[in-house]
Amino acid sequence: MTYELHYWPTIPGRGEFVRLALEAAGAVYVDIARGDPGAGQGLPAMQKMMQDRHQPHPPFAPPILKDGALLIGQTATILQHLGPTLKLVGRSDAARVWTQQIQLTIADMVTEAHDTHHPVAGSLTYEDQQPEALRRASAFCRERLPKFLQWFETIITRNPAGSRHLVGGKLSYADLSLFQLVEGLRYAFPRATQAVLVATPGVVALHGRVAALPRVKAYLRSERRIPFNQEGIFRQYPALDIV
Repeated sequence: MTYELHYWPTIPGRGEFVRLALEAAGAVYVDIARGDPGAGQGLPAMQKMMQDRHQPHPPFAPPILKDGALLIGQTATILQHLGPTLKLVGRSDAARVWTQQIQLTIADMVTEAHDTHHPVAGSLTYEDQQPEALRRASAFCRERLPKFLQWFETIITRNPAGSRHLVGGKLSYADLSLFQLVEGLRYAFPRATQAVLVATPGVVALHGRVAALPRVKAYLRSERRIPFNQEGIFRQYPALDIV
């Protein structure tokens, strides 16, 4: 089975959480928008799929996963779908529900991180909303960032199966997503994030274990890994990195 991943070709964004799961599991997939338009791929192929008026379940926005006849939108839903097949979620209902709850909380934090630089409207530039961005970032760095990361630390330390993972005793898609979240926070808010990570050693250790996984390590060094940049969710504006 070859999966089709549809996401913007120049930013890691929310699509990166899906890429990490596919890469960590060694799944075969095609990153459609990054492909050759001459071969029926590229950004035009993604846009054509999204604009298909005959699609009964039209996705709202990328990332979108095509698995056979299934077309799935929303990062958390894609990972929930892939989890059992890629063996990135526990077998019990309790493990699956808990993993998805963690993933949705990660999604909440991703949105809050994005909204530090676009607190008023996504259609405006950062420069058009700098006063609001500064106020939003101040609250994020001083209140929300520690609250979220301390929650993840609590999950790790309370895991009945040990402190190596968020859920149970094996790697899950939530572990991979927390790794990507920490990567993004370190890029966007290096000073504020480091100040919080000092008090969350379990999160730091989990991040390191994920980075060291052979398939993840190889992926991070490959051209398939898109670097963070000023067009994505996590953007680096020094004025917003408030300690």
